[in-house]
Amino acid sequence: MKAAYIDSSLFIAILFGEQTAGALRRIVARFDRLFSCDLLVAECISAATRQRIDPRTLLPALGALSLVFPSRSLDAEMLEVSDAGYVRGADLWHLACATRLAGDDRGQLAFLSRDATQRSCARRLGFATP
Repeated sequence: MKAAYIDSSLFIAILFGEQTAGALRRIVARFDRLFSCDLLVAECISAATRQRIDPRTLLPALGALSLVFPSRSLDAEMLEVSDAGYVRGADLWHLACATRLAGDDRGQLAFLSRDATQRSCARRLGFATP
């Protein structure tokens, strides 16, 4: 099974049909299982509200994701991510969640994002970044 962690920037681009949505959909279609965290849900609802779209219409798309709910602080993962390079706070959280999910087997989990800095950091952490 091919699995990927998807961040908010990529997911929102697909949801709102941005110019690169077709290419992004093809990348996502390569994976059998998609993971993210509840931050993605908050960012999708916020983006929908900003665009004057009823956020409830996003629920079916969000249902395609398996959400990661850490059972402990991710301070160790956040420090590991920050050792790999600077990323903004929300990006740090996504990378820490993916790091916790993958454990030592990061080569088995792709990290999907539109943000070049975040992808670069993910690669340094051992994730594939198609």
